[in-house]
Amino acid sequence: MSKDISKYRDEVMTHLKYIKERVDSNHKHLRELNGRVRKTESSISWMKGIGTTVTFMLGTLFAWFKFDK
Repeated sequence: MSKDISKYRDEVMTHLKYIKERVDSNHKHLRELNGRVRKTESSISWMKGIGTTVTFMLGTLFAWFKFDK
């Protein structure tokens, strides 16, 4: 009986070690992806800001020409 229990414990420990390795690997990969997403979000924010500024300037320019006439 104790042989069965020790064999079962060894199997469980082996599986737990494998699960820990996989979770650590996934955590490392997720950290890398989060860094890439952060950079992408920053770039998108810059593009939206530039687009908003250009739209505002063109709108102001067109409104100025409209009121000039």
